[in-house]
Amino acid sequence: MLIEKVIRKLKGNPDYKWESKYDLRDLVEIMSVRSKQVLRGSWKKIFFKGSHGLVFIGTGVIIRHPYLFTAGANLILEDHVYINALSCNGIFVKDNVSLARNCTMICTGVIAHKGVGITIGNNSGINAGAYLAGQGGIEIGDHVIIGPGVKIFSENHNFSDTDKNIKDQGVTRSSVVIENNCWIGAGATILAGVTIGEGSVIAAGCVVTKSVACNSIVAGVPGRVLKNRKRAEVEVIIKSISRPDVTKYG
Repeated sequence: MLIEKVIRKLKGNPDYKWESKYDLRDLVEIMSVRSKQVLRGSWKKIFFKGSHGLVFIGTGVIIRHPYLFTAGANLILEDHVYINALSCNGIFVKDNVSLARNCTMICTGVIAHKGVGITIGNNSGINAGAYLAGQGGIEIGDHVIIGPGVKIFSENHNFSDTDKNIKDQGVTRSSVVIENNCWIGAGATILAGVTIGEGSVIAAGCVVTKSVACNSIVAGVPGRVLKNRKRAEVEVIIKSISRPDVTKYG
């Protein structure tokens, strides 16, 4: 199919598969929306710090301080995405990244304390309503899936002095790192200072307060590691080897 070939070329992925169950009306609507998004993107990316390739921008998208925003090829910003790139490092988004509708990315909260910034790796997708607060720095790797309503914080308010208002006690910042090939489930919250190891899965609604090793499966409030994906895989193999073949011996 022509569309499949075009997308393969844009993404640089020869293995990309296009679902074939769309009728002509579906395809016309999809192409109409994408064409309008490319036109908006062609105008807005003029103001970016850097950009290469196509940028798709929906309606109601707001990008503050675009001179601190760098976009890779095939960036998709769906309707009503809000981005404020004001920070020391700005926002750097690599190739084939999508932000679904109503996502928010900010890098500076209190204007007196300029934030660090946000980096998002290749082929990562952020679903609807996600909130990324990059005051202390957020680094998201390649091939990361972030579910709807996920919240990532890299800054905390200090509150130890009971004689002062909490808002007057300053903040503590600590970066968040999500390594390659992670899946962050819907509604999960990741707090400042956390590193999520490569290949990890964070369950929906989980609150991650501590760093987790590669291939961890994490759930609960606060989040705890339930198992390791690699160990679980080995256990399945061992069980299959040790179990008698019932079809052979039955």
